[in-house]
This record gives sequence, structure tokens and C-alpha cells, in this order.
Amino acid sequence: MGGQMAKSLSLNEEECLQQKKPSPKPSTKLWLAGIAFTIVIAALGYALSVVPGFDRVGPLACAIVIAVIYRQFFGYPEQIRQGIQFSAKRFLRFAIILYGLKLNIDVVLHQGMGLLIRDIGIIAFAIFMTVWLGKRLKADGTLSLLLGVGTGVCGAAAIAAVSPIIKAKDEDTAIGVGIIALVGTIFSITYTIIRPFLPLSDIQYGIWSGISLHEIAHVALAGAPAGQDALAIALLAKLGRVLLLIPLCFILMYWMQRKNAGKSGETKIEFPWFLIGFIFMSLFGSYVLGKSIPVSTGTLEGISIFTSFILTSAMVGLGLNVSLKDLRTKAARPLIAMLITSVLVSVVAYIII
Repeated sequence: MGGQMAKSLSLNEEECLQQKKPSPKPSTKLWLAGIAFTIVIAALGYALSVVPGFDRVGPLACAIVIAVIYRQFFGYPEQIRQGIQFSAKRFLRFAIILYGLKLNIDVVLHQGMGLLIRDIGIIAFAIFMTVWLGKRLKADGTLSLLLGVGTGVCGAAAIAAVSPIIKAKDEDTAIGVGIIALVGTIFSITYTIIRPFLPLSDIQYGIWSGISLHEIAHVALAGAPAGQDALAIALLAKLGRVLLLIPLCFILMYWMQRKNAGKSGETKIEFPWFLIGFIFMSLFGSYVLGKSIPVSTGTLEGISIFTSFILTSAMVGLGLNVSLKDLRTKAARPLIAMLITSVLVSVVAYIII
């Protein structure tokens, strides 16, 4: 009897030891496979974006759509989750850092101060109106805030930058980016259609596009038909909004800390260190690159394409978290709030140009 009890205790001890052992880490091959998976779907998004019709939407939105469809038919690829999550998190931050090269601080501060004041007003209006309408429509608060920031500042890049600050879910980030890409494309095409009927000079039209449209790509799409001068002023106005992403992130950090102050179980807001990289790259691109360090236009364009591809790969990782069932129930009301806000932003921007 004693021997049987000792044997039983020994078996129990072995079971306890096995339970305490950490689960084995996924292999490097599976980790790389996850990263490769997001890159392949991103490439498919780029391929789809050259198809007539889809070329108006852009590769980022196309890749998210492919990722969402894959999730609905085949489920989440759990075996390579770690690599996918690496793309969703690390690639996203790396892309935001590289995105800083698109911002020429020197040009904005010396030539766009008047536009910068209008940009501040537009950003504040867009965020407030989207959040307020979201509350009135009983929409998801986090998604409404993300869409407000994306509408007011610079689309997908702004949503990606503020998501970790406000602790947004990955699926909310992906949904927000997808909605911004779709609505922004519709608005930019609408701008080009109605431009000949508006009592605006080319420069005024460029300012209107720059301070009201969602992403840099949307501003370029709408501004190009009005000529090089209109496009230049449109991009300048848009870059002012990109610059304002920096103080907005710090404001949101302060707001989140105040919001969570005194709440049990709430952790401190993690500082978005990638924002420091964004600022550094902005300063580097504004005052060093092309001046102290000569660089060709082709090289800068190549960096821009690489940045967009990395961001697209990250969005694939986020898009795989989206459930169409949740999308139908969760995104409709924030989408309505954002659409109304976008129309109002266009009207307000038209009045103040």
C-alpha cells in the first residue's frame, strides 16, 4: 500500500512539474512564415490595386480586404500567429517612424503657418464632431475616436499612431483604416468631379483639398488635376496636419492618464517610443537628407514605396483579427458618424479657405 501511495505521489509531482513548464516557443521557421504570410498578402493587395476600379481604392485597403476575406473562409492561421503579430506590431511602428520622412518641418513652418492655423481648427472639429456623433448614434467609442483622428489628421498613419495610446483593439485599428481608405477615396474622386463647377481658383482648390481630405494619397489624387501649383499647396496644407499628429499624440496620452487616474487595475499609458523615431526622421528628412547628405528623388520615392508596403503588411496582420459579423454590428454607426463629419469638414474647409 505504501509503495502504491509513493508511486501515486511521484506521478502527481511529475504532473505538477509538467504543468509548471513553460509552453514551447514557436519555431523560427513558423515565426518567419507568419511574417512572410503578411508580406505575401500585402503583395497581393498591391497586385489587386492595379486592376481598374481597385486602383482608386489603393493597395492598403485592398490588402485589408484580402486579409478579412481569408479570415472568414479559412480562420486565423494560429500556427504562425507569432510572426503575424510581429508584423502587426513591429512593422506598424517601423512604418510610422519611416513615415516621418514624408514630413518636411522646415517647409511647413516657413511657408505654411497660415495653413497650419486652419489645420488645427479642422483637426479639432473633425475629432469632436465624430466622437459627438458617435455618442449620439450609440456607436463604439474607441472606433469613433480612431475615425475622428483619421479624418482630421492623416488617415491610416494617424490611426496607427494613436491606437496603442488609446489601447484600441487590433480589429478596431484595421476596421478604422479600411473605412478611412474607402471613404477618403470616394471623397477625393468626388472632389475631382465637382472641381470644374466650383467658384475656386486652382490655389484655393488645392488648399481646400489639403485641409479637408483624409490621406496624403487622397490629397494627391484630388489635387493633381488642378495643376502643379495647386498640388504643391494641397500637399503643404496636408503636411501641416501630419505635423500636428505629434502634439495630438501627447494630448491623447495626457487625456488617457487623466481618464484612468484612480481606477483600480488600470496600468499606466505606455509611452509611444516610435513617436520619437517619427520626430527624429522628420527632422532628419527636413534638415539633413538632401542637404548635408545628397539623395536622389528616385531614392526618396523608393523609401516612400517601401514605407507604404511595410505599413500594408502590418495592416494585413491587423485585418486578420476582423470578423465580418462584428464588422456589421460594430462598424455601421461609426461609419455613419464619420461620413457626416467628412461632409461637414469639407463644408467648413470650403468656408475658411
